[in-house]
Amino acid sequence: MQKLTERIDDLKQRIAAWGKRIRRYTERSTRFNQNRLLQSDQKRLYKSLERPMVSGTGPVPNQADTVAFWRSLWSEPVNHNEGPWTEVVASQCAGITPMDPVIITPDNVAEAVRRAPNWKSPGLDGLQHYWLKGFMVCHAVLARHFQEALNQKSLPSLYTTGITHLVPKDQPHHT
Repeated sequence: MQKLTERIDDLKQRIAAWGKRIRRYTERSTRFNQNRLLQSDQKRLYKSLERPMVSGTGPVPNQADTVAFWRSLWSEPVNHNEGPWTEVVASQCAGITPMDPVIITPDNVAEAVRRAPNWKSPGLDGLQHYWLKGFMVCHAVLARHFQEALNQKSLPSLYTTGITHLVPKDQPHHT
């Protein structure tokens, strides 16, 4: 009887050890996949991290109302509140060691473009990533422009202007 109890305890310990091993492997695998997704496709990562939301079952919003809503957000100039809190934050950050200068090379641009999806919506230039991958001569020009934007500490509006597409929930959408 004692041998049976010892055997059961031994098996329970083995099962617990295997359970911990599987849990560690699963956590590590999840971390690895999330890190890889963060590098390659942040949108998909954040979408996978979101909790399943209860989607609305109400009526679809009126197109004119939707356009008016977004136009009021994106078209109107914004006056930011430059209150005294900005000075407090600036004084708190004064002791932080600045980051080493970043040098963007054509190889960096080539690597970023290589990982980009070929036929996603193009930017304002209308150029798909597929073509940027093939026009290697553009990589040096893009690297120079990105480097100039970093050195000036401000971005040209071309870099921050985009297109917003409304995709209603609970309806199949075609991209």
